[in-house]
Amino acid sequence: MLAVLCAGMFLVLLDVTIVNVALPGIGRALGTGLPGLQGVVDGYAVAIAGLLLGGGALGDRIGHRRMLLIGLGLFGAASLACGSATAAGPLIVARVVQGAGAALLLPGSLAVITAVYPERAEQARALGVWAGVSSTALPAGPLLGGALVDSAGWRWIFLLNVPIVAAAIAGVLAVVREPHRERPEGARPPLDRAGMALAPLTLGGLVWTVIAAGHGHGGEAAVTAAVTIAAAAAFVLAERRAAAPMVPGGLLRAPAFLGANGIALAMNLVTNGVLFVATLRLQQAEHHSAFTAGLLLLPMAVPLALLAPVSGRLTARFGTRLPLGAGTALAAAGSLSLLRVGAGGAYPALLPTLLAIGIGDGLIVTAVVAAAMRAVPPAHAGLAGGFNNTARQVGTALGVAVYGAVAGPALRPHFTAGLHALAWASAGLWLAAFALTRIVPNR
Repeated sequence: MLAVLCAGMFLVLLDVTIVNVALPGIGRALGTGLPGLQGVVDGYAVAIAGLLLGGGALGDRIGHRRMLLIGLGLFGAASLACGSATAAGPLIVARVVQGAGAALLLPGSLAVITAVYPERAEQARALGVWAGVSSTALPAGPLLGGALVDSAGWRWIFLLNVPIVAAAIAGVLAVVREPHRERPEGARPPLDRAGMALAPLTLGGLVWTVIAAGHGHGGEAAVTAAVTIAAAAAFVLAERRAAAPMVPGGLLRAPAFLGANGIALAMNLVTNGVLFVATLRLQQAEHHSAFTAGLLLLPMAVPLALLAPVSGRLTARFGTRLPLGAGTALAAAGSLSLLRVGAGGAYPALLPTLLAIGIGDGLIVTAVVAAAMRAVPPAHAGLAGGFNNTARQVGTALGVAVYGAVAGPALRPHFTAGLHALAWASAGLWLAAFALTRIVPNR
């Protein structure tokens, strides 16, 4: 059962990292520039971020096993559409649908694991296995993506998902059972449909505003900013009026819960922002093939995959704060190596940053999930899993948007100056995350 649940998260992470090395090829094939490539990455991340809370709440209501099956089916169909896209617009739309499928299956997998493994130490070890197996997508993505792009073409990075999804659906049907849930007496409150609609609109507007502003499209940025502000105001109002708000007010007033999710957001923002600009630099400015670029990115991906189970064992024995503090401090120090990137070959300067972030993420990833899940009552397990993954996907979307906007195209002169600015910003975000480790649940 645990292996089947890991397969869902593996697919979700694979479609983040496998796409990065394919971006230059997608750009050439579909005739799209940097904003379009950011849309390919962020359309997926924004859909996950905007719909995860609704997916978690819906799973708590109708059953997480059912949501796993629906999410996998939607993800597989959208992957087929991605592989068949003939222009950037349809590809971005298909990526949004793919993200919606991911948003339905992710919180369900976490909720089932926490229900099946209720004891703290056992749960931490199970989450470590879940994070470790699924994190193998990070080293697999660049290598597999590079090999597929160089041999069969970029479309196969999406078409590959279809048989994996079919196997995962068969596995869920065979071995995953719906966990027992305590149901409150009386009629269940209605779903927060307004919140479920306004959350992705708000997040999508925010990300696209950053992308448009970063590329000098002032008029477009002004329009999307106005839409974002209106959607955010409507979301806050809807949550206050909802009988069962998608984000219960108590959670947003719990420092421990907010602290854990703040760390998760910072982790994904820096990691995916650095990954995005590093990929463009390696392929566009240094002219490496997709497969070679994938190899050069392994120092970030491999430590994360290897250390995620270690983080689970450390969390089970010492609590969450030790791995969280060590990981954020190490990543902060390593991020400053970006200051050494010059106009020539960048990889020797990139390597310490990639390695430090990979090790730091490996120490953080299981502990931050455990901290978020421990900060809420068991009845809100699906919502907590959705919120934590939402924070991470918001970080992913903002990281790609902000880092891409600050650095700009890899062939332009100001790219190096942008990387230097991002070195200081990255270190600052990691140090802010380090400060938050003092308020998260430790046991």
